[in-house]
Amino acid sequence: MSKYLVIVESPAKAKTINAILGKNYEVVSSMGHVVDLPSKKLSIDVEKDFFPHYQVIPGKEKIIRELKKKSKNKEIIYLATDSDREGEAISWHLKEELAGKGKVFQRVVFHEITEDALRQAFALPGDLDMNKVDAQIARRVLDRVVGYYLSPLLWKKIVRGLSAGRVQSIALKFIVEREKEIVNFTPQTTYAVEAKFKLGEIVFVAKLEKYKNKKGVFVSRLQASECVDQIKKEIFSVKDVVRRETKRRPPSPHTTSLLQQDAFKILGFSSRKTMFVAQKLYEGIQVKEAMMGLITYMRTDSFRIAPKAKGEAKEFIQRYFGKDYLPEKEYLFKEKKGAQLAHEAIRPTSVYRQPQNLQDSLTSDEAKLYELIWKRFVASFMKEAIYENIKVILASENANFGVEGRKLIFQGYLKVFKGAQEDKILPDFKKGDQIELVNLEVTEHITKPPPHFNDASLVKLLEEKGIGRPSTYVPTIYTLLRRNYVKREKNAFFPTELGIKVSEFLVEHFSEIINENFTALMEEELDEVEDGKRQWRKILESFHSPFKEKIEQAAKLIKKEVEFTDKICPKCQGRLVVKWSRRGKFLSCENFPRCRYAESITAGVSCPECKEGELIERRNRRGQNFYGCSKFPECRYTSRELPDISDHKPEKEESTS
Repeated sequence: MSKYLVIVESPAKAKTINAILGKNYEVVSSMGHVVDLPSKKLSIDVEKDFFPHYQVIPGKEKIIRELKKKSKNKEIIYLATDSDREGEAISWHLKEELAGKGKVFQRVVFHEITEDALRQAFALPGDLDMNKVDAQIARRVLDRVVGYYLSPLLWKKIVRGLSAGRVQSIALKFIVEREKEIVNFTPQTTYAVEAKFKLGEIVFVAKLEKYKNKKGVFVSRLQASECVDQIKKEIFSVKDVVRRETKRRPPSPHTTSLLQQDAFKILGFSSRKTMFVAQKLYEGIQVKEAMMGLITYMRTDSFRIAPKAKGEAKEFIQRYFGKDYLPEKEYLFKEKKGAQLAHEAIRPTSVYRQPQNLQDSLTSDEAKLYELIWKRFVASFMKEAIYENIKVILASENANFGVEGRKLIFQGYLKVFKGAQEDKILPDFKKGDQIELVNLEVTEHITKPPPHFNDASLVKLLEEKGIGRPSTYVPTIYTLLRRNYVKREKNAFFPTELGIKVSEFLVEHFSEIINENFTALMEEELDEVEDGKRQWRKILESFHSPFKEKIEQAAKLIKKEVEFTDKICPKCQGRLVVKWSRRGKFLSCENFPRCRYAESITAGVSCPECKEGELIERRNRRGQNFYGCSKFPECRYTSRELPDISDHKPEKEESTS
């Protein structure tokens, strides 16, 4: 019989740890959180220091009973949940639920699931970090207070069932504001001149930089054309050749934010998919006969690397690439304010587990993400890439054209980490060389609106603004999609009408709270709780009173608007009005609930399959929008895109003569 019980969050993690620790340890899973605040009431005693009334999550009673049974007669119960605030809180809740006479609890913390890391952690167990627990309680209580009081106002104004969260509302605000920027954007058009020149047998393109000592950019095509007519008559020669050597530093190892950005841009993974795959790599993969974690903990905002891993990386680089690829001193990557420096960056648990040697053990997605992490980690310990940059000025009496080239002269970290610009080789220019003008062309440049946010750019902005933490980026995005506040189209986020309505309401009435500066400040205060510098109840006290007062003021001002349409109810002849559900707008009879007639708002395009119904925008379980026939289930036509109305030609009218 085993002497010790080890409790972790997930079955996959339990399986890997059990295989490493051996028969003296029984490793079991709590299946995540076992207690939480009940969802249908505030569950926080505001008058008694914001005391939270936790209860066992419905459905988890059996797990608690099983854990209590397994914990009997064990010498030590090891709490081995993840090393962040949430993991610390899970361990605390488990201890509270399982506590009993004679039971001994110890906390073990590790950042990778390998034999060495586990042996070290279990050799030096500790106690729960109550500052971390308090920081997590503070976040949970704060978010519950905000959601509990704000959400009913959304129900009163728009529709019952909507939610407002402290972080998700800021993310929604960013997406809505970006959409308005795009809609209101006015493009500006300018004109430039490009020339084809020839030196020997080599033809190359240069851009006009100056014309008659003014910048070579024109506000009209006519001005640019007049310039071209003048330049055609002129003779060009090489005025100057400037060569300079530049060094390009390698990237840092991955943090959670950087991994989500890279995985989106390079692999096309959503943030949620990235973290799902990363969690599997962290919790354990069967490699030949052994279970092992392949990467360190994947929720981190630190660039710190353990000394042993640093030494292994340097040894690997020297062995496989040579001493010339090692920098003289380590690079320092600037940690962001509030970074959890006890954590490590995301890295392979052993740099010697090269991606090409794990192909048989990993799925396609796992292999791609592991390779991304491995390459960036190795690159971060390699020398800079060195380029020779060349700038050539070609001049005539009135015009200066410029052309730039570059040549890689030392690969450095690019030996493993691709993604740099390709070489652009120029002819061997010498000052004074005569250059043949082959052709001139006027080019048009139209300014573009800012792009819609995607997973990478939204996560990057949230991190830059100090909003949320590594564990919150994915839940924030997922909540916006699930609540139908945002839809994802071609990997970009577009606010729905419902999302815009919710955001505008929150900004109008709660601009002091739905504010990136305020939210970032709250995150800093939660960090101070974790560091033991603040008491979490003091934060809630200073927040609650003015927030409650603002809620009461807003409640008096809010009235639900009624939007009438020209349509008549076919059942009772009442007018149809626009109403909202969590899925969006629909039409309902003004005499509801006496008359329960309702209909969807169609897109104004007839179904191309049955020709009888009209297309309605719908939403699937994964948060993706599509168009379906209003005659469903008789007609099951669906399409990701709305068919072009111009393709639907009206039938020829019959003659009335």
